[in-house]
Amino acid sequence: MIQGTLYIISAPSGAGKSSLIQALLKTQPTYDSRVSISHTTRPMRPGEVDGEHYYFISVDEFKLLIEKNAFLEHAEVFGNFYGTSLAAIETMLNKGIDVFLDIDWQGAQQVRMRCPYARSIFILPPSKDELERRLIGRGQDSEDVIRQRMQKAVSEITHYNEYDYIIINDDFETALSDLRAILRSERLQTNRQYQRHEMLLSKLLADS
Repeated sequence: MIQGTLYIISAPSGAGKSSLIQALLKTQPTYDSRVSISHTTRPMRPGEVDGEHYYFISVDEFKLLIEKNAFLEHAEVFGNFYGTSLAAIETMLNKGIDVFLDIDWQGAQQVRMRCPYARSIFILPPSKDELERRLIGRGQDSEDVIRQRMQKAVSEITHYNEYDYIIINDDFETALSDLRAILRSERLQTNRQYQRHEMLLSKLLADS
């Protein structure tokens, strides 16, 4: 059975990681790649759907799941909790599905401790000015929240060297092409090619 690859993707808010992941997955069949749907205690935003964007739960429900050790990782971000279901991740990976975790550096550190085989990607904005412009352009946060996100961005970016890959999201299509290249490179590694083509390799190595 081919084992899927677990990808950690992190970035400061507004750098475009979620948009890049969604654009990538549009070109991949669902039996091949999926994004992990996290649990969160934050309020649902306009246009979001429970079970599609996040699983929206109460703080008490979240804490109960922590007690049950149900999360692969969990963190508090801007006063809200976020967590990744361990069982859901394991099920998809065991089916050969590549899974993308859209999480921050705190969650990434937790995942690496439990899943050292995971691959990690950090998305950087081209500048602080552009990052702020994107946050304002989303129209989702107040000026105070945007100020907090900008202040936190510098702290988040200091963790870039903990990741296997870095993508600078200046031009979206170029960044998307870089993300596709990473995925393709990982799939061409010897161990995964062996899993896919074991029969072919056996025939090629058989005595004539």
